[in-house]
Amino acid sequence: MDIIDAIILGIIQGLTEFLPVSSSGHLEIGKALLGDNSIPEESLIFTVVLHFATALSTIVIFRKEVVEILRGLFRFRDNEETRFSFKILISMIPAVFVGLFFEEHLEQLFGENIQLVGFMLLITALLLFLADRAKDTSKSVTYGNAFIIGIAQAIAMLPGISRSGSTISASVLLGIDKSKAARFSFLMVVPLIFGSIARELLSGKISFEPEQITPLAIGFAAAFFSGLLACTWMIRLVRNSKLTYFAVYCLIVGAVVIVYSFLSL
Repeated sequence: MDIIDAIILGIIQGLTEFLPVSSSGHLEIGKALLGDNSIPEESLIFTVVLHFATALSTIVIFRKEVVEILRGLFRFRDNEETRFSFKILISMIPAVFVGLFFEEHLEQLFGENIQLVGFMLLITALLLFLADRAKDTSKSVTYGNAFIIGIAQAIAMLPGISRSGSTISASVLLGIDKSKAARFSFLMVVPLIFGSIARELLSGKISFEPEQITPLAIGFAAAFFSGLLACTWMIRLVRNSKLTYFAVYCLIVGAVVIVYSFLSL
């Protein structure tokens, strides 16, 4: 992978991790268009680095909330921070279950399977369209809601289903305040990303050569800084009910990808 490809894919990951247009789907589209011929190990380490970058950008944006949560946890008593952390843990259950028992099936759906990406983007468009028309409420995330939102996150493991789009849409459709929905959606994925990274590192599957350091570092920087921008922007868009724009975008891209995939057969 050369430096230009690393920059492009890093920016794609950083923007689409937070914007409701599916980071996994756009990475598959980007790899297909760039003609990515990376060996599996090289592709894996690059994906891990990009996800680590976006996880760090999430922590930077929500640094005050993260510090408050950690302080609350270390008080070792029932408080708002402890309850919020427990809700995060509950939301992780569906994705962990899918990751443990269906990992091989999921991996088969990746690898430039852009036709599937196109159809899943259409579903993402529908979710965003419905969420943008949901009534404004001031509800908070409950334990039951956390599990339902977690199911939405697990479904978003399919390439083309936006993780932020599906979790925020599920939250809003459950009547949760839009700002709280965005906050919960972005924070709930951080433990999963770090857990996934730790798992890949411990598996021994990840390795890289010295010549890969430069594209990895550049890809990391591109994903981190674009992630900072996208996360800040997305919070404002959700609060102001602007998800329809992304619904239209996903609809157009999904349709184009489907047509392209059929013409390429």
